[in-house]
Amino acid sequence: MTIDARGLPYRELNEKIRAAAGEDILVEGCNGQRYLGAGLARGRLEIRGTPGNALGAYLDGGEILVRGNAQEAAGDTMNAGRIVVHGSCGDGLGYGMRGGLILVRDDVGYRAGIHMKSYGDRVPAVVVGGGAGSFLGEYQAGGLILVLGRGREGKPPVGRFCGTGMHGGKILLRADSLPFDLPEQVSAREAGPEDLAEFRPYGEAYAETFGVPLEELFRGRFYLLTPNTSSPYRQLYTNQ
Repeated sequence: MTIDARGLPYRELNEKIRAAAGEDILVEGCNGQRYLGAGLARGRLEIRGTPGNALGAYLDGGEILVRGNAQEAAGDTMNAGRIVVHGSCGDGLGYGMRGGLILVRDDVGYRAGIHMKSYGDRVPAVVVGGGAGSFLGEYQAGGLILVLGRGREGKPPVGRFCGTGMHGGKILLRADSLPFDLPEQVSAREAGPEDLAEFRPYGEAYAETFGVPLEELFRGRFYLLTPNTSSPYRQLYTNQ
C-alpha cells in the first residue's frame, strides 16, 4: 500500500497507517509528520522523506525503514522490532528503549540511548555509523550502543559527558582515544576479542543493511565503556 503524505496532517496520516496495519506500507513525501509507526506490532513501514518527532514510539515488533533523515526521539520507549535510518537522526534516539534494534547510517544528536534498559531476554541495541552528540548513553540502565565513526583529527566520535549516570549496559566506541571527560560512573578499557564478538552481530546487521564490508567496520581500535561497579544505582535494576 502506498500513501502520499504531501499536505497530510500528522493525525490523518497516522490514521491511514493504522488502518493498514500488518501490510507493507510505503509513505511518499513525508515532511515532518510526527508519531509515524507508533506502536506498530507487525508489518513494514517504509518512509521516503523526513519523519517528525517520535518516529516508531512504542514500536512493538514492526519494522520501519526511513529513506532520509529522522527528527528527535525516534524509537522512544520501543519494545521490539527494528528501525533503519538511511541518514542521520536528531536528539533522544532510543529514549527509554526496552528492546529491538535501531540502525542509523550516519550521525545522531544529543542524548542517544538515554535511559535504555534491558529485561529478561530483551536487550535493546543501537548502532550509529557516524558520530554521536553529547550525553550518549545518559542514565543507561541496559542494552548495547555501538558507535562506528572514528571522529575527526584523532578525537573520539562522541560529544561531551558520554555515559553520565550510566548504571547498566555497554557502549563500544571505535576511536583512537577515549573521551577526556568520562564521568566517575563509567569504567573504560580497550576492547578485547570477546567484547568485539558480543557486538559483532549488530555490526553484521549494519554492514548488511547499508552495504558496508564488515571487516572494514571492525578495523581499528575500540574502547568499551561499562558502569563503574561501585555505582549505587545498579541495585535498583533487576537485569544487569
